[in-house]
Amino acid sequence: MIICIPVTQDGLVDPRWGRAERVAVARVSGDQVDSWQEFDVGWGRLHDEGPEGLHHARVARFLQEHGIETVVAHHMGDGMTQLLAKMRIAVRLGASGRAREAVLSGAP
Repeated sequence: MIICIPVTQDGLVDPRWGRAERVAVARVSGDQVDSWQEFDVGWGRLHDEGPEGLHHARVARFLQEHGIETVVAHHMGDGMTQLLAKMRIAVRLGASGRAREAVLSGAP
């Protein structure tokens, strides 16, 4: 399972999915994280540059390029939730605390 989660510099879940500055992509099997890679995406800075559709396309492109199957986040807007549903990416909301632990608890 390949999961994406917004993260802070100190390893916590960033509560801002669509405005996250940094995300992690985790490959999870069973109850362990096999790999963890963090990316500076700058979505918070880029969010208001151009129309909302452009921002959603930017996020979608990242998710597709990394083969994301599930997004674990604290919350996200309805538009983003609908986009991920169309992409057939599972969404697990309500995440908080340590990001690696949240990924494991959010994995199907």
